[in-house]
Amino acid sequence: MGLFSAVSPMFMLSGFIVGLLVGQTGMGGGSLMTPILVLIFGIHPATAVGTDLLYASATKGVGTLVHGLNHTINWRITRRLASGSVPSTVITLLVISHYNITGATSGRIISLLLGIMLLLTALSLIFRQRFLALVGPALERITNKQAARLTVATGVSLGVLVTLSSVGAGALGVTALLILYPRVPMAVIVGSDIAHAVPLTLVAGIGHWWLGSVDWPLLMSLLSGSIPGIVLGSYLSAHVPDAVLRPILAATLCVVGGRLVL
Repeated sequence: MGLFSAVSPMFMLSGFIVGLLVGQTGMGGGSLMTPILVLIFGIHPATAVGTDLLYASATKGVGTLVHGLNHTINWRITRRLASGSVPSTVITLLVISHYNITGATSGRIISLLLGIMLLLTALSLIFRQRFLALVGPALERITNKQAARLTVATGVSLGVLVTLSSVGAGALGVTALLILYPRVPMAVIVGSDIAHAVPLTLVAGIGHWWLGSVDWPLLMSLLSGSIPGIVLGSYLSAHVPDAVLRPILAATLCVVGGRLVL
């Protein structure tokens, strides 16, 4: 894909819409951008994942700056997640480097995994409150040390899943943090999750670049739309009800996830 074919209003608009959702909810980056690239623009799944990872690192870097200025980041939680996710990301990259991830077979496997992750993400959005109500009382008894260990373990899982599919750092990460830190405000949970996604997606994206699955002109076009989108979304996050966005996002992910799996 050449420079002028990649830099188009449609790519910029896609970046803006996804950036807006990421800023508002802390989710929707990989779970929307990657399937958009695969299903609408016909990008190879491996290239879509690799490009989206670097796109997410830059986009969420801007979101981290905004949340940091608003004092809605718990850096201790962010460090715990990163201490698990970054090493697991490196290990996952080393494993997949032995395979041709830009081939047809790998493309189908990545699409299948992406679809499954989208469906899991949708379920986490739909049933999050019920799940929290079910497991919340039991988890209130865990100690700070146990919460720290579980946070690191969550980071390990996210590192593997995000590296392979670019999905999971948002909705699944936020759900896990809400379970482990029920007394932390939602805005801080979202801000901490966005801050953690920066090193995770940056390391994974650089790894995909090393593997040859990043389209740089496409990346620049997406960022030109997403950066203003996430700035606006981050400032609007306190004014748009989560109850409005969550069902719409969940329904979208169900449709897209089913399309990729079938």
